[in-house]
Amino acid sequence: MLEIIEYTNFFKKSPSQWGGQNRMEVLKIATAGSVDDGKSTLIGRILYDTKSLTSDKLEAIEKTSKQKGYDYLDFSLATDGLVAEREQGITIDVAHIYFSTAKKSYIIADTPGHVEYTRNMVTGASTSQAAIILIDARKGVIEQTNRHFFINNLLRVKDVIVAVNKMDLVDFSEDRYNEIKADFSELMAKRDYQDQKITFIPVSALKGDNVVNKSEHTPWYTGQTLLEHLEELDRKDIFNAGTPRFPVQYVIRPKTEDFHDFRGFAGKVYGGELSVGDEVVALPSQTTSKIKEIYFYDKKYQTASRRSSVTITLEDEINVSRGDMIVKVGDLPQIDKQFTANISWMDSDPLKTGSKYVIQHGVNKVLAKVDQIHHKINPDYSGIEENVEGLGMNDIAKVTFKLNKPIFFDAFKDHRTNGSFIIIDTKTNSTVGAGFIQ
Repeated sequence: MLEIIEYTNFFKKSPSQWGGQNRMEVLKIATAGSVDDGKSTLIGRILYDTKSLTSDKLEAIEKTSKQKGYDYLDFSLATDGLVAEREQGITIDVAHIYFSTAKKSYIIADTPGHVEYTRNMVTGASTSQAAIILIDARKGVIEQTNRHFFINNLLRVKDVIVAVNKMDLVDFSEDRYNEIKADFSELMAKRDYQDQKITFIPVSALKGDNVVNKSEHTPWYTGQTLLEHLEELDRKDIFNAGTPRFPVQYVIRPKTEDFHDFRGFAGKVYGGELSVGDEVVALPSQTTSKIKEIYFYDKKYQTASRRSSVTITLEDEINVSRGDMIVKVGDLPQIDKQFTANISWMDSDPLKTGSKYVIQHGVNKVLAKVDQIHHKINPDYSGIEENVEGLGMNDIAKVTFKLNKPIFFDAFKDHRTNGSFIIIDTKTNSTVGAGFIQ
């Protein structure tokens, strides 16, 4: 959720180290599905069909599959890394799998589907730009499907692929596929985030139908395969657009002969674009200036597009430090010592009214007190629970916090990055929750 960029020795880095203009696009995807819906098998199939498995990994999968008496390759072994996962055939922790095609690099967050691992699902989806929700064609839409879709709706994941899996076990029935689509459409009507694009694809992860290669068993399906759809996703269209936010990660003062008076502010542009000549405000001081230069390594650019890591200089010598934010004049975020957010609680110790924590918002850390727990949200679209005294692990709730100093934030629905935060226990320094500002 929090992207920390290291800018030490900025002027010694090469363009390739910074990920230049020609770098390969990276797409992060979260998977979700109930027990035995085939998430790990689907990912393993993608890795196999894209020839992304190393020879030793493939040999291990072949050997283990034979030992288990299977007459097929158990592709779930490619991702289930924990001993308990391999023994039980389930996913427990979030695993991150990396692979590349000629067009893109991918990071897949293989998240568990069990109710008791809701926090892991939130963790995996919080930084993903797209999601794959698997549905067993035999079982159809079940309670856990509601939960998975709710989390992707809560986290404003823009592109959701509904992979109707195990089509081979229902004889690739078009009628069964359409039944599941109709049931899922009823679930879609309950969402409050209408900008999601939902794509349905019939697949068999075990056999490989419509995963990477087109299936001969589904002549009635005229859409793309799963990988074809991912390949055509424009990553820029997945992120929130409109309001530029530039949190300062590092102040660059090289003090060398060539750059004796240089004072630049390095960070990542979120939400929109910044250009030379833009009138900007530095927060929290609210002093104004104009953007003088935009650097990427040692090259100058007229405009910094969203999601680009750059260094900017200002025309005026104003006080800007790490943790400050540069925004356009007339386009300020909210600045307050209080906010209300939907939070996902991830700790065994309960959250209670009056409890104190550290909230990390971007690079800023502030002390916070739980002012009010408004209600607990049932992530299966069954409603809310009021008069809640505390939150247990995996609970999702609407909570108001009071802070010891102001932060500058946006609503999560308007700005995914500037509207999110994590909650840190002051005693253990552990991350105990994640929040999404209303």
